[in-house]
Amino acid sequence: MPILFRIKMNKMPHLAIKLLEGKTEEQKKKLAAELVKTAQSIIGYGDESYSVSIEDFSWDDWQKKVYPEEIMERKEILYKKPGYTV
Repeated sequence: MPILFRIKMNKMPHLAIKLLEGKTEEQKKKLAAELVKTAQSIIGYGDESYSVSIEDFSWDDWQKKVYPEEIMERKEILYKKPGYTV
């Protein structure tokens, strides 16, 4: 089995972040880099194994979609609960 195929099969953490709109590209790039560094220090894997997506939402979409569908309805995979309600 080629090495690249083994990496894809065994080591492929994807970090998905949802934010309120308004952060700069520089802030998002720094956030992605720091998240990968932290994840590497905790769960391992090389830099080439990680991918990070950052999705912006308006406050209206956050209230109608993100909070109810991604936070409230998925509590079984929520490892840090928010300190707010919508």
